[in-house]
Amino acid sequence: MSAKSHLSLCDSPILIDDGRKSFALEKWTGRKCYMLSARDLTIIWSNSPDYWRWLPDPDSRFSEVAELIDVCWFEINDEISIQMLSPETSYAAYLVFKLTTSAYGFEGHPAEITVELAGSEKDKRSVFLVPVRGQRRQHQTLRRLTGLFNCSRVSGSQPSVPAGKSYGKYPKERVDGWLEIELVEFYNKKGGDGKLKICLRETGGHWKGGVIVQGIEIRPKGENKIKQAIAT
Repeated sequence: MSAKSHLSLCDSPILIDDGRKSFALEKWTGRKCYMLSARDLTIIWSNSPDYWRWLPDPDSRFSEVAELIDVCWFEINDEISIQMLSPETSYAAYLVFKLTTSAYGFEGHPAEITVELAGSEKDKRSVFLVPVRGQRRQHQTLRRLTGLFNCSRVSGSQPSVPAGKSYGKYPKERVDGWLEIELVEFYNKKGGDGKLKICLRETGGHWKGGVIVQGIEIRPKGENKIKQAIAT
């Protein structure tokens, strides 16, 4: 790959798989970064117009996003082949989303994340989809993209999740105006043919709505933060 092509992929992710995923390279290391669009995820009830709707969003890199109208069972599933990722790399996966001005039902109610890596034992943790009180208002607007997409780093096969680690429980704002919440951090030792499976679920029995899902981004993260790796 030429230097010009490399820089282009660092600054501007390209769409692949019929526009259902985006691909980019981390600027300094050349490691692979992906975002799976909402259409590439399994979102429970997303085909029912009473609960979800699909619409274009000028802030999204994809042709459409999924907006939650009203459900009591909120669940998003993702699966990606570890072989797609860069070996010897620490990765993290993030839900990329935003809140409408009328979002409701998530504040004070944690969502559960279940992660399975290459057939390993499932790991569970909880996160909140609403920013900490006091920051929520600034995130409840649908902001336009004001700069280039930033691409971080990514990793691959036979990974491991740091046991007992508590990740950021609240979402943070990205430079592109969207919110992101970290779902899992893992290390890809050598690359292989296993799969990363993620399930995000909030089923407290109360109704909720107003979340707009762009997708799940998988990108490299600082290697020094992960100590364990499953050798292949």
